Amino acid sequence: MSLLHDTQIAWQVLTRNLDRLRTVVADKGFDWDKMRHILREEGIRPVIKHREFYSGAGANNVRMDNEPFHRGYIVEWIFFTLRKRFGLTFKPRTWFGQFREIVLKTAVRNIEWSLTIWTA
Repeated sequence: MSLLHDTQIAWQVLTRNLDRLRTVVADKGFDWDKMRHILREEGIRPVIKHREFYSGAGANNVRMDNEPFHRGYIVEWIFFTLRKRFGLTFKPRTWFGQFREIVLKTAVRNIEWSLTIWTA
């Protein structure tokens, strides 16, 4: 069984949604020049921090507009609450099955959250 790197899985998810994206925000773990280049060709703005393997990478990170990048904490918080509520394991073996499971868990969490607001 070969394990894909996060950039490869991210690319599979992104290609399914290219027509709906304007900006892609990701941390250094998703630094892949080919993905960044293709996103630009599609008219999508990549806000992806560079890993600092070469001297210009740090300068690129400093020049990056940080407002959309810092909004990523919202996504991290959502994943944290999902892990806390539903655990770390996934039943499906495929990435698309896991993606659907995350969407369903997110919907359930949103319904639970909205019910607590109305009943409080």
